[in-house]
Parts: sequence; structure tokens; C-alpha cells
Amino acid sequence: MKNTRKNKLHTKSFTFFLCAFLLCSVSSMSQIDNDSSFYDRSFIHQLSIEGRAGYIFPTNPFLEGENNKRERIETSLSTHLKYALRFRPNTYINKLYRGVYQGIGLAHYNFGNNKELGNPTALYLFQGATIAQLSSKLSFNYEWNFGLSGGWIPYNKEYNSYNGMMGSKLNAYMNTNFYFNQQLSTQFDLIYGLTLTHFSNGNTKFPNAGLNASDVKVGLTYNFNRESNLNSTALYIRPHYIQKFPRHISYDVVLFGSWRRRGVPFEDYLIAAPDRYSVMGFNINPMYNMNYNLRFGLSLDGVYDSSANIYTEDYIIGMGEENPGHTFYKPSSLKKQLALGVSTRGEYVMPYFTVGLGIGANIIHGGGDLKGFYQTLALKIEVTRSSFIHIGYNLQNFKTPNYLMLGIGYRFNNKYPCLYR
Repeated sequence: MKNTRKNKLHTKSFTFFLCAFLLCSVSSMSQIDNDSSFYDRSFIHQLSIEGRAGYIFPTNPFLEGENNKRERIETSLSTHLKYALRFRPNTYINKLYRGVYQGIGLAHYNFGNNKELGNPTALYLFQGATIAQLSSKLSFNYEWNFGLSGGWIPYNKEYNSYNGMMGSKLNAYMNTNFYFNQQLSTQFDLIYGLTLTHFSNGNTKFPNAGLNASDVKVGLTYNFNRESNLNSTALYIRPHYIQKFPRHISYDVVLFGSWRRRGVPFEDYLIAAPDRYSVMGFNINPMYNMNYNLRFGLSLDGVYDSSANIYTEDYIIGMGEENPGHTFYKPSSLKKQLALGVSTRGEYVMPYFTVGLGIGANIIHGGGDLKGFYQTLALKIEVTRSSFIHIGYNLQNFKTPNYLMLGIGYRFNNKYPCLYR
């Protein structure tokens, strides 16, 4: 009963944090000041419906056919309803960020095995922009989606033992897609392209093999208030109206925390430790702001991982004695669970959202689990001009899932031009 209550508390905390992230992001997108004749207080409002059909990568035995149906699970079908806000073409923020748009989406998925997997529903934020303008009415675009998915049927030893892939009812949803946008009329656009999708719980619960799929998408977008003479190439903003970017060094300070589950090496396999372990840390990032889109620099990364270097030992069971199961031990020294690392960082900056990648290594550590290289993927969501919510994920040696990084941050010496607030 105690563990059940703890699991529910952790799930509610994770849900609350990501729902707060969604609400803060939507609230931030609504704040625009009319500082210039080229700042338009109004957006073009868009409503889209998409159908996606694709292939699920067979990354574990459950998907390969070790399930109740004894069939491969390889088909993904989903329907998406999306609402977006797009900057008007006559604003220079639209020119600087190549037709950027952002919004919120709702999706329903079907994987053909609702009894063991469920038919999850995802709520997510998204942002996209133009990669190449092929003609006045045809563009090649990118878009990312990030949010939560619920309605999964997770692994259960008694009634869902084959599903060694998903361990929680609530999972993160991540998607990247590349597509063509063809303007059919003043109001309607046709969209079609390819997507890559990943579902997982961020190592907060076992099992966490995750689900990966590649889809073909087709959809239709309705533009509520787009004018016929305002397309992406119709207007030209003269260069002297675009504010020159002030190159400078800013300093991001991030505090984060999360929890995780751990597989402990024993002989030639991993044993899942029954407890949840806390993770806390910080990042201090001096970043050179090169232009409106790019920042790069270094980061000093500190972490306390209470699961680091835990271990179990072999034992002998006498004839007729009950197997007590494995006992897990924490290292006697705190330094075995502390690390300080240095990483290189690069960030892609867009209105409201910044996506960052990092590669680094711990230079001061207690050995064992903390030794080696680590990689980070992070999304920073603007709350005020210099404060942000930080959602990140840490990998070890390019393959091993480590932990989530859920936190807040502040940017010092921020000289980034105020374009849309």
C-alpha cells in the first residue's frame, strides 16, 4: 500500500509539472507588445486535422510477437487535431524565423493491441518553420511535437506480463516531422510528409523500452484570417528595418530534479531495483549568442544521483527455504553518488522555445556508474524575458537512459532583442 501511494504521488508530480509547462507556454505565446509598425498584435489562426499511418520499429520481443495475440505489432495509426498561431508575413519576426508558428495539439493513437498496450491519447505543444520556400504556394517545413500521452496499459506481472515495453500509464510523447505545405486557397493548405515518433517514461518506471515509429502524414489546415495578398513571399521587409543582432555572452543557470528507476548489474544480466531514486543537479552555461537562431558554449554540470553505484550480492538458499529476493545496497561514501562534469552545448533559438544538445564527461566523480560520457537533450520554454522552464533528458555513453531533468532556469546578461513581447 505504501509503495502504491508513492507511485501515485510521483505520477501526479510528473503530470503537474508537465501540465504547468504546457500552460505557461501557451500563456507566454499570448504576450505581444505593439512596439513597432512591423510588430503586429494579431496572429493568423490555424486549425489543422492530420491522419498519420506508419511502421513501429520492432525494438523488443513484445513487438516482435511475444504477446497474447502471437502477432507482430508493427502498425501505428493516429488522428491529430491542432490549433496554431502564426506570425503575419508583414512582420520581420516572420522573416527572421522563416514563417514560424506554434500551438497545441491533441492526438489519438491505435497500435492494434488495445488489451495489452491501450489506445493512448497525447496532448502536446508544437512549433515549426520553413526550411525552403519552393514556390509562392509550396514550402518544405519542419515541426516538432512534445507533450504527454495517457491511456496506456502498462506492464503488470499478473495480468499483462508480456508487455515488457511500457511500465507506466503516463508517458512522454516526442515527434519530429518534415513535410510539404501547399497553399490551395486563401483559407486552405494541404500538408503531407514523414514523421518520427518516440514514447517513453524517461526512466521513471520499469520497464522503459519505449515505442518508436515512423509515419506518413496527410492533413488539411484552415486559416481563419489569412488575407489573399499575404503569403510567405508577397512582402519584403527592407534590411534597415531589421534590428542588428548584438552578439554577446549570456549565462544560463538551471536547477533541476527528478526521480528514476535503476537496473543493477548482477553476473551477466540486470536486476530491477524496487525503489525509486532521487536525482538533483545544476547547470551553469556561459553561451555565446551568435545570431537570432544560434547559441553555443560550455556548461558546468553538477549532479547528485542517489541510484549511482548501488549494488546487490549473491546469497545461498538452504533446502526448503523461501527465496527472500535480492537486497540492494547504497555505497557507504556519498562521493560515489556525486559528479561534476563539463559539456559542450549548442542551442537552436526560436520564439518562446529553445532546443539544446550537449555532449560532456564527468571530470570529478566517484567512479562506476558516474564514469564516462553523457549526452543531454533539453527544451527551454520561455516564461518571462529571462526565465524559463527546463525539460531535459540525460543519456550515458550515447545509449543508456539516465534521468529526466525537470527544472527552472534564469538567463543573466540577456541582450537578446525583444521582438515579440
